[in-house]
Amino acid sequence: MILTGEEIKKEVLNNRIHIKPFFSENLNPNSYNYHLGPIILEISDSVVDPKRKSKVKKIKLSSKGFVLRPGRIYLGSTIEEIGSDYYVTTLIGRSSVGRLGLYLQITADLGHMGSKHCWTLELCVVQPLIVYPKMKIGQVSFWEPFGAPLTEKFDGKYQKYCVPKISEMYKNIL
Repeated sequence: MILTGEEIKKEVLNNRIHIKPFFSENLNPNSYNYHLGPIILEISDSVVDPKRKSKVKKIKLSSKGFVLRPGRIYLGSTIEEIGSDYYVTTLIGRSSVGRLGLYLQITADLGHMGSKHCWTLELCVVQPLIVYPKMKIGQVSFWEPFGAPLTEKFDGKYQKYCVPKISEMYKNIL
């Protein structure tokens, strides 16, 4: 069951959902708008090989914005720390941004209970698009889980970062 905007607000106030900073004006009927952080990573490999650490170009966004180009891999992050020990988090794009040709969180939209951090965002465009720091770029929803949770608390390798983080698949490939 998905939480309504009012329920999200109530659970933030009850410390059962973590959104920091939290502003009521970012609530939607069943989600909360999040914002793009000030750093974007561009994967600069001509061929991405999951057995090797990717080469990365770090881009600091300014008020003039930055042009995302098709055919490139970009990683951004949320300004907000988001998560919950009680609800499942899903991050998705906003329709107003999608209508500009930006695909967001195509493959990794599901968070785990117990994970609370700034989320790395997958950014992909169909045509050149300017993005700006602090722009409302996506939304997060919270879902009530069904069934008993695992006995151990989630301890994912990416949750300790509050900046975009490249894939660490190269550490686990045979």
